[in-house]
Amino acid sequence: MSRQLNVLFSSLKMAIATFCSRILGLVREQVLAFYFGASGFTDAFLIAYRIPNLLRDLFAEGAFSAAFVPVFVEARGISQEEARKLLWKLFILLGVVTLTIGVITFVFAPEIVNLFAPTFYKDPEKFELTVLLTRIMSPFLCFVSIAALFMGALNSLKVFFIPSLAPAFFNVTMILSMLIFPSYLIAHNLNPIVSVALGVFIGGLVQAFVQIPLIYKKGFGPRRTGPLLTYESKKVFKKLGPGLVGFAATQLNLLVNTILASMSAVGAVSWLSYAFRLFQLPVGILSVSIGNSNLVHFSDAWKRKDYDEAREYLASSYFMSLFIVLPAMAALIIFSDEMINVIFERGQFSHFSTEQTAKALRWYALGLPFYSIYKIFVPTFYTIDREKIPVLCSMGSVAFNIVFCVTLAPEYGFEILALGTTLSIMLNSFMQGLILKKDIQLAVNTYINLRVFKILLSLFITSGLAFYLKQQFDFMSHSFAERCLLLAGYLFVVAASYFFFAILFGERSLVIKVIRKFMRK
Repeated sequence: MSRQLNVLFSSLKMAIATFCSRILGLVREQVLAFYFGASGFTDAFLIAYRIPNLLRDLFAEGAFSAAFVPVFVEARGISQEEARKLLWKLFILLGVVTLTIGVITFVFAPEIVNLFAPTFYKDPEKFELTVLLTRIMSPFLCFVSIAALFMGALNSLKVFFIPSLAPAFFNVTMILSMLIFPSYLIAHNLNPIVSVALGVFIGGLVQAFVQIPLIYKKGFGPRRTGPLLTYESKKVFKKLGPGLVGFAATQLNLLVNTILASMSAVGAVSWLSYAFRLFQLPVGILSVSIGNSNLVHFSDAWKRKDYDEAREYLASSYFMSLFIVLPAMAALIIFSDEMINVIFERGQFSHFSTEQTAKALRWYALGLPFYSIYKIFVPTFYTIDREKIPVLCSMGSVAFNIVFCVTLAPEYGFEILALGTTLSIMLNSFMQGLILKKDIQLAVNTYINLRVFKILLSLFITSGLAFYLKQQFDFMSHSFAERCLLLAGYLFVVAASYFFFAILFGERSLVIKVIRKFMRK
C-alpha cells in the first residue's frame, strides 16, 4: 500500500467511526435545542460545561495527546512491556492530576462561575444553577482524559475504529439522560437542565472504560508498573510543559470570549456554541481523523529517520484535508440558515435563534480549511521535538484575538467573537506552516500547488452553482419534510458537482480507490 493510501485508509476507518460519533453529537445538540432552546438555562449549562471542557483541550485533545503518542511509539520500539508500563504509569499520574483539578473545581465552583460569567450573579437562580451544574460535571475531566490516553495508545497500535467510536457512547448517554431524567428532576424540584449535566458525568465515564477490553486484547492490561516517575513518563510531561504555557494563553482567550458573550445578550453563549458544533462536524469527521492517523504514521517514519517518507505523509495529509473541507466550508457559508433551520429550529429553539446562530456559523466556516490544517500541524511539532513552536504561535494568535474581540465586540456584538476566532486560526496555521517549511523542508511542490489550484477552481464553480440553486427556491415556504429534502438536495449537488469538476480537471483523487478498497474489506 502506498504512503498516501496508508494514511487515507487509516483515516477512512477513523472517519467512519468519527462520523457516527459526530452525527450522534448532532442529535444530542438537537435534543438540547428542542427541550431548552437558546435560553438562560442553556447558557448556564454551557458556561458550566465550558469549565471542564477548557481543561480537556490540554489533557484530552491537545498537548497531552500530542506529547504522549511519540513517546509511546518510542517505548514500544524497545519492547511491548515498556510501552505497557508507560501506559499505566500515565494512567495513574493523569488520574491523580485530573481528579485533583476536579476537586478544586467542585470546592471553588462559585468563584469559578463568577470568573467565567461575571453578570450571572445578578440573577441568583441562574448563578446557583450554574454552580450546581459545574459541581456535577467536575469529574468529567478525569474520565475524558483517561479516554484520550487509551485512544492514543490504541491508535499507536494501529487500532483506529473502536477508539474513534468511543465518543458515540458519550453522546448516546447524554441523549438518553435528557430523555429519561427531566421528569424525575422536576418531581424533586430540580431544573430539568440538570439532566444534561448528569449525562456528561455518566457519558464521560462510559467513554473512558468502553476502550478497556481492547487494551486487554492487545496485551496492555494493568500489571505492576514500578516507579511512576521514570525517564519515559517524565519525557511526556516534559513535552507537555511548553503546552501549559500555550494552554494558559488559549484559556485566557476563551475566558475573554465567554465573558464577552455572556455580557452580549441572553442566548449569545448558546448561539455561538450551536454554531461551533456545526463548524466542528466536518473537521471531526475527516480532518481530525487524517490528523490522528498522520501522527501515528509520521511518528513511525520520523523515528526510523526516514524523513522523506515522513514528509510525504505530512504533505498528503495536508492536501487531503483541504480537498475534504473546502466544499464543506462552501456549504456551511451558503446554506447556513437552511442548516440551522432544519437541524435546530423546533421546540424551544426560535427562528430568531436560527438567524443569530447562522450569522456566527458563517464566520466560523471561513476558518474551516485553516483549522483542519492546524489540527495536522500541531502534533507534527511534538513529534519532531519542537513543542515550543505551537505554543508561541498560539500565544501570538490568542493575543491578536483578544485585542480584536475586546475592541470590537462591545460595538458589533457576538458575531465579532466568531470572526475573531477564525482570524486567529488563520494566523496560527499560517505561522506554523512557514516554520514547518523551514524546519523539515516541507516544500509544497509545484505538483501539489497545481492540485490545490484545481480543487479551488472546482470549488469556485460549485459555489456559484450553489448560490444559483438557492435563489430558485423559497426555502421557508415549504413543509419541514420538504425542507429536509431540499437541503439534502442542495448538499448532494454541491458534493456531486465538486467531485465532477475535480475529476474533469484531472484530479480523480485516491479517495475513490481507498473507498473501494475499504468496501472490499
